[in-house]
Amino acid sequence: MEGLKAVAFDLSPEPAMVVDHEGALVAVNEAAEALFGQGLALLARGRFKAALPPDSALVSLINRALAEDGPVRERGVEITLFGHPSFEADGAAAPLGGGAVLLSLHVKGGALGVDRAGDIAGLRSVVGLGRMLAHEIKNPLAGIRGAAQLLKSGAQAADAPLAQLIMDETDRVRRLVDRMEAFSDDAPPERSSVNIHQVLDRVRALAANGVAEGLALKESYDPSLPPVWGEEDQLIQIFLNLVKNAAEAAHSRRDGRGEVLITTAYRHGVRVRSSDGKAAQGAPLEVRVQDNGPGVPPHLRDHLFEPFVSSKANGVGLGLALVAKLVAGHGGLIDFESEPGRTVFRVLLPAAPASGAFQVSR
Repeated sequence: MEGLKAVAFDLSPEPAMVVDHEGALVAVNEAAEALFGQGLALLARGRFKAALPPDSALVSLINRALAEDGPVRERGVEITLFGHPSFEADGAAAPLGGGAVLLSLHVKGGALGVDRAGDIAGLRSVVGLGRMLAHEIKNPLAGIRGAAQLLKSGAQAADAPLAQLIMDETDRVRRLVDRMEAFSDDAPPERSSVNIHQVLDRVRALAANGVAEGLALKESYDPSLPPVWGEEDQLIQIFLNLVKNAAEAAHSRRDGRGEVLITTAYRHGVRVRSSDGKAAQGAPLEVRVQDNGPGVPPHLRDHLFEPFVSSKANGVGLGLALVAKLVAGHGGLIDFESEPGRTVFRVLLPAAPASGAFQVSR
């Protein structure tokens, strides 16, 4: 039974930690390690309670659980741990005996480190819909566009714009079908060692001459990063989508001081559970895309990676859902934090299998 309890603790999707009677952190599950981007050895340095602010909600939860000798809960707790920006979560604490307490967090949408990519509501239905649309809609669309093109060639000047409208709208539907069809590709990426900074430089160049034109497009790279284990074209697609979204948000500032920042770093101890739930692999390579736009509306934050969810007036809500699918296919994590004036998307990816010493990737 004790072994089963330990397995349940480790496999729990909610971040969980055990604090002993001296306030030291003695156990964390994989969800907690992924949340804070560190393993137990780093998380447990020093006294856990002593490292928290005196007015910390977590300290209050621990003390209440011990005083009441029973489980306690608190909603909307502001969490600040291990140098990460604060985020909101529902907290729970339960005494384990001997002064030890089990802490668990239900992280609300948008907090760092939660593996949202592996649990996208409705993604499978979109896969099936994409397959159907590809076969049932593309052929008649081609016929409609061809007919409109013929009509335009022989139309009077006053009617030509209507024929062009049919062609434009047909092209728009075709692009939507193409984007949905991307969900139907279940083949794993053909991965190899990829220089992540070369990928980001290409994305930056594309954005600078397009959607990010006129913005301050900055970078802060860790030159010691090893290669990422991924498919280059998909990685470009992932980060081009994120930079495009960030640029559009930054452009919406009225003061004209829009800014997009791309950063990379190495995060020790991050492990991601595979799709079969049986194994976990490291995903220490972090890429952040940050903008200073208005932020993600609160009512969308829990659903941002779901298909057909968009904050744009004319958006179809497939870009971030596809990004999440591609990141998950690489064995990575994607998440975000957002507030007015600052939104950060974080992607964690596995490093290429070691062939020797660390390789400098830029």
